[in-house]
Amino acid sequence: MKLSNSFSGALRTFAYFIASGTHYQLHGVDYLNLFGEEPSAIEQAFAIYANVIELDENGNVVNAKYAEKRAVDYIRAYCNPDFEVEPPYEQWEVELHSPPPIKDLI
Repeated sequence: MKLSNSFSGALRTFAYFIASGTHYQLHGVDYLNLFGEEPSAIEQAFAIYANVIELDENGNVVNAKYAEKRAVDYIRAYCNPDFEVEPPYEQWEVELHSPPPIKDLI
């Protein structure tokens, strides 16, 4: 089974705006240096995005903006310790799942 075009488009758009430094929810947050200096912060943001995003029975993304908000709130809080994420993250949102095997299964 492949991921849907809807998910692919949502992920691509999120990745573009995060990597380009132009995500509207991170205006004024200096976070681009995290990519080279603290990549685990970016890894965690993408994990949150992937854990929170939901698809309907046809594979269409139903909460792209909410998934983005949860992910960018992590980056904002990482860069600004005074920022409080509301509601606080639940364990399932921040879980880092195992990476794939070194060799593809097919």
